[in-house]
Amino acid sequence: MTAKPSVLFVCVHNAGRSQMAAAWLAHLAGDRVEVRSAGSAPADTVNPAVVEAMREVGIDIAAETPKILTVDAVKASDVCITMGCGDACPVFPGKRYLDWKLEDPAGQGVAAVRPIRDQIKGLVEELIAEIAPAAKA
Repeated sequence: MTAKPSVLFVCVHNAGRSQMAAAWLAHLAGDRVEVRSAGSAPADTVNPAVVEAMREVGIDIAAETPKILTVDAVKASDVCITMGCGDACPVFPGKRYLDWKLEDPAGQGVAAVRPIRDQIKGLVEELIAEIAPAAKA
């Protein structure tokens, strides 16, 4: 792992789960971690229910846009976390791969997205504690 670990979150559309995970990681870890997200078949826009659910916790992702998964993004990341994209993520030696089993928020309202958002927050907090713990005061 590099001095500043980098994490890539991947889901199919890069419109829900991976956007929430990236936003949580950037929000909670700040500049201690480099954050990327991408999709194997990106949507045109981020899911509006996801944007609203994140806004409820003070995180604005309205300006985010889904991005295509590239080999370069995987190569540049220390940890690649997939969320329901199957085998779409290329595998390179020396990288750490995790697969988070999360419900897909696509087509669901904000009430259904909230528990997914909260589950992702917990997973991100565990990841931060492992790869980029806060400095002891």
